[in-house]
Amino acid sequence: MLSRRKFIQSSTATAFAERLFAAPADSKRPNQELESLGGVALAEAKKLKATYCDIRIIRYRRQFVTIRLNPERGTGKTLEVPNIADGGSFGFGVRVIADGCWGFAASPIVTKAEIARITGEAVTVARANAVLKQRPVQLAPVKAYRDRWQTPFEKDPFSVPIEERLELIRTAAAAAKKDKRVFSAGCSLSFASEDKYFASSEGSSIQQLNLQTSAQVNATAVDVAKALSKSRRYVPPPVTAGYEYVPIMNLVENAARVREEVIEHLAAPPVTAGKKDLVLLPNHLWLTIHESLGHSTELDRALGYEANYAGTSFLTTDKLGKARIGSDIVNVWGDRTTARGLATIGYDDDGVKATKFPIIEKGIFKHYQTIRDQAHLIGEKESRGCCFADDWSSVPFQRMPNVWLEPGKATTSLDDLIGDIEDGILIDGDGSFSIDQQRYNFQFGGDAFWAIKKGKRAGMVSQVAYQSRTTDFWQACDAIAGPAYWQQWGATNDGKGEPPQSNSVSHGCSPARFRQINVIQTD
Repeated sequence: MLSRRKFIQSSTATAFAERLFAAPADSKRPNQELESLGGVALAEAKKLKATYCDIRIIRYRRQFVTIRLNPERGTGKTLEVPNIADGGSFGFGVRVIADGCWGFAASPIVTKAEIARITGEAVTVARANAVLKQRPVQLAPVKAYRDRWQTPFEKDPFSVPIEERLELIRTAAAAAKKDKRVFSAGCSLSFASEDKYFASSEGSSIQQLNLQTSAQVNATAVDVAKALSKSRRYVPPPVTAGYEYVPIMNLVENAARVREEVIEHLAAPPVTAGKKDLVLLPNHLWLTIHESLGHSTELDRALGYEANYAGTSFLTTDKLGKARIGSDIVNVWGDRTTARGLATIGYDDDGVKATKFPIIEKGIFKHYQTIRDQAHLIGEKESRGCCFADDWSSVPFQRMPNVWLEPGKATTSLDDLIGDIEDGILIDGDGSFSIDQQRYNFQFGGDAFWAIKKGKRAGMVSQVAYQSRTTDFWQACDAIAGPAYWQQWGATNDGKGEPPQSNSVSHGCSPARFRQINVIQTD
């Protein structure tokens, strides 16, 4: 039970955080009170003879609005189960380098006295770590910035009445459930905001606001006589944007499509296993990009730093600039600047300005994702801007940027990809997957599947998964649809690190064709 004292403390902290981050919308400089608080950490670290210091002061807010429609056991009546979750946190973390080693400490009490105390703790941690030092931390140079950046948005999602949001998702869920063969249906809306201030001993002072909006509609159909159930989802691309993006999602309209397709899925015959050509839509291919190319090109994985938890990479450093990953049409970018990408931001948690860089060029592996203390390990002189921590109490480390596949020629359409296939599968939506610790051998399922016969899309099939190796798969890519078909999908829960952290990341692509991939029948 929340005591009166705790309630007052929480309310006071919330009001303080709102004041701190309420800089005028047209201001390009951080709030002066934030700069004053940040200056305490920098001064204390200098006094304690740390060679580097940065501080992040962050306020988070997350809100989930969901509704579930299920039949009541014994009566057949539909039960409506709404759920609303609204939470957040406010605090700061300080990183220092002392005696050549990192030290970190954090606190939820944002006062000048506490910032000074926590900075001292971070220095103590760094000096304790120095006992085990093999070589000193080396940071790539970075420019100093004084700036204020925010996600472009028109309508603050947290200002929209809960009743309005509930009515929208209730209508969408009801549209998905509007058939007796649909056993259950649901819809959700999710919003997240991150107000962040970063200051470093190298002269940067940066205030940022990141907003995320996402949703989902789902339905499950049941054939009692056959003891069979199938599901179908519509997941609009999760984005960095405000509530103005919600009408663009067309939740109600797509809910009706989900209802029709889940019923078709229930009656769909199982796929015939064998080598087949695949056409993968962006809402499926994003996950294959993420797992096979996104994670394999993280430098910390290639160096073995993540081996205990997330694994390593088949792309070891001797392959940089040499290894052929895909066909000549495969060009892949790391990008923290692309519009509405989930990993899009003004500056990373090292204070490095967001950038875009090639990961794969004409099928050849060109660059890793890096941060400031990694760049020198592969002979590079600057960071790729991939530093991130998921909380003020978390240690920043290397995380994935938006990773996207370059589209094909403007004249190439989805029908062109399908029209040149004798026997194949069109895959829509992501599903279960399995990939080894080196991101090399994998198996992917999906959410819905249609047979392709003699250049035409035929009926839906079921129980589909495909297997391949990363290099074989991407070298089998022989056609990509043009820019008009390019879309971004992604996830807000990409896990990595010990203790585990979650990163939000988008992966853009156009529909792509892959020749003679091994398709199996799943249960």
